[in-house]
Amino acid sequence: MNSGRSHPVASCAVPTRPPDVPLPDVLVCRDVSFVRDERVILAPLRWRVRSDERWLVLGANGSGKTTLVRIAAMYEHPSSGDVTVLGERLGRTDVRSLRRRIGYSSAAMSAQIRPELRCSDVVMTAKHAALEPWWHRYDDADRERAVACLDRMRVGGFADRALATLSSGEQQRVLLARTLMNEPGLLLLDEPSARLDLGGREQLVGALAELTTDPDAAPLVLVTHHLDEVPDGMTHVLMLRRGEVVARGPIATTLDAEALSECFEMPLRLERRGDGRWSAWADRPDRRR
Repeated sequence: MNSGRSHPVASCAVPTRPPDVPLPDVLVCRDVSFVRDERVILAPLRWRVRSDERWLVLGANGSGKTTLVRIAAMYEHPSSGDVTVLGERLGRTDVRSLRRRIGYSSAAMSAQIRPELRCSDVVMTAKHAALEPWWHRYDDADRERAVACLDRMRVGGFADRALATLSSGEQQRVLLARTLMNEPGLLLLDEPSARLDLGGREQLVGALAELTTDPDAAPLVLVTHHLDEVPDGMTHVLMLRRGEVVARGPIATTLDAEALSECFEMPLRLERRGDGRWSAWADRPDRRR
């Protein structure tokens, strides 16, 4: 539980966009594919994310979700096609600089962070996409920014504590705060609730909802295969099956039981509750009422 200590420091809010400025594309994939060891992991696909959108990427394990988001985060190069992120084209830009403008979180990346680090250092080192505070120089403004991001995720009271001393849900909120350090133009979250227990998952969903329902927050892509961990506020969905696109479009008109069943290759039922959360379960005729 948050200790409640507040920090009157630099804001972690994203500046409001002037009303007459057209919405740009923050991510464009043109005929992007990925092949490894002669195995097609992603078939050629087209995908566009605009600056006011929050995309859900759904699919079973092995459907290509993580590969796609790693390409978007500039940690993989596609086998074919073009990728443009925040106006910069992969292959024609310095990816080390561009990565600092992308808030990216994945289980593989989180596992590289030393658990003895203070939470403020975990967040602050994202300024240089680093893993240790002694790799670069930081000033008081950087530390204030880190604590402001922790405060936004309601874990500011843990700024001076080691990451390992927090619960799993609190740790994930710290890692989510890390993605906000550089005022990113795009957030890419690859299964952030993996390995969380029920309580930790609900804490994280609540933190995510603060971003997905904030019109001034950065555009966001959330990768998962569990609908019950999807926060309210997602605007679009991309559904993958064995590396191919099953469906994509506004979540209100695209995500239905038929498309979900095709995506996971089994009959499924789908429900959206009054609080905006989703539930899905196997459609077993013998248990229908």
